[in-house]
Amino acid sequence: MTGILWEHSALGFFAVSVLLGGGGALMIGRACAKRWSHLAIMVIYCVLLSFAVRFLHFALGDGSLLSIRFWLQDAALLIAIAGFGFRLTRADQMASQYFWLYERTGLLSWRPKP
Repeated sequence: MTGILWEHSALGFFAVSVLLGGGGALMIGRACAKRWSHLAIMVIYCVLLSFAVRFLHFALGDGSLLSIRFWLQDAALLIAIAGFGFRLTRADQMASQYFWLYERTGLLSWRPKP
């Protein structure tokens, strides 16, 4: 059963791309934010992780290894999840390390104190 996001099964996509790959991407985003790295470094790490996720789809779920479409979808998903982890950690850093300058306004945002 081929869907828009998956080749063979939705469960395989969810297990490999979202749980395994997404968990790794979340940790990549958090690690880059904690080191005060640039977002380009995070994107490079996520592209490398997307190759591993594509291989897991090939090895475990009988997916195609060299499919550009599904690799780009996996890479975009991993970059989005890593970006969420990056922004979540950065908002926490700004509000806790610079508490005299910034206050947290939401889950992913902060603002200068009045």
